[in-house]
Amino acid sequence: MIDIQLRSEALDAQTCLDAVASDKAGGHVLFVGTVRDHTQGKKVNKLDFESYEPMAVKEMHKIAERAMDKWPLLGISVHHRVGELEIGEIPVIIAVSSAHRKEAFAACEFVIDELKKTVPIWKKEYFDDGEVWVAAHP
Repeated sequence: MIDIQLRSEALDAQTCLDAVASDKAGGHVLFVGTVRDHTQGKKVNKLDFESYEPMAVKEMHKIAERAMDKWPLLGISVHHRVGELEIGEIPVIIAVSSAHRKEAFAACEFVIDELKKTVPIWKKEYFDDGEVWVAAHP
């Protein structure tokens, strides 16, 4: 089961966990990315995420399919937020379930790493002295 969402509303970790729940799962791994208050020694005030939605959703789905092919997974949920986010808010959640924890951990790490490399979502960081677009992702 694959659950992919790109949305402007707040994300919820329990929703992602529920999407991958299975009686066959012995392991559920949850990654929650949050907006932190600093980067490279500078104070961050907020972030803004933009995307090319059709391609972003398609690419996230491809990454999930690759993970499902690589490991014996039961489900993957990837939710990413777009829009302006304040410190402490959640821009990305990934949940993975499998019969064994090792595969769930490996797949979750693979998904977030690939998402950061290939999905067309861009991040703008706001500082006291200006703002800058960066390569992407939390």
